[in-house]
Formats: sequence, C-alpha cells, structure tokens
Amino acid sequence: MPNYRIIVDLSDFQLYLLDVNRVVRGFPVGIGKMLTNTPTGEFFIINKQPHPGGPFGVFWMGLSKPHYGIHGTNNPSSIGKRTSHGCIRMYNEDVLELAELVPIHTRVTIRP
Repeated sequence: MPNYRIIVDLSDFQLYLLDVNRVVRGFPVGIGKMLTNTPTGEFFIINKQPHPGGPFGVFWMGLSKPHYGIHGTNNPSSIGKRTSHGCIRMYNEDVLELAELVPIHTRVTIRP
C-alpha cells in the first residue's frame, strides 16, 4: 500500500504527489494572490467533498488550516497563476485523480 504525501511548491506552481520520498506525479496549480497568500507549513487533509459548487470545481479537500484547501476550479485559466484567496487550485481532472489516490490525514507540505 502506498504511503502518500503531498508537497506544494509555490515557487514553481506545482503540487507533487510522493510515495515515501519518490515523486509519483506532478500537477500544475494556481495559488494565492499577493494579498491572500497561500499559507506555508505542514498540514493534513481533514475532509473531502465531491461537487462543492461555486468556484471550487468538482472536488474539495480541506486542509487542517481552517478555510484552506486543495480544490478544482471553474476557471482553468487560473492554473499556473497567483489568483486564489490562498487555496490551491487544480484542473478538475487532476483534483479528481489526486482525491482518488490520497486518503484523509495525508500530510501536505506547502513550501515557498
């Protein structure tokens, strides 16, 4: 059984899925704007919700930092840019793939 963790690298707009210390997959992401930066640090996925509605695309994975999460988007042109209110945006097909692989309590490291 894989031992997944996630690293979000804000400097290159990428989310990396690791199995132990080996990168399994990389995904492009959109991150927080200058005034609403994505928080850095160690977090965990605490909940998962399909079809959250609105700007959250097809899936939401809430982080242990309240009001922040990894989610899809209804604006795919925002991926690769600083456009969110601090959440990590992914293409809808990518967030679905990731959500299927990672369980609740998966560690998420967000680094500058």
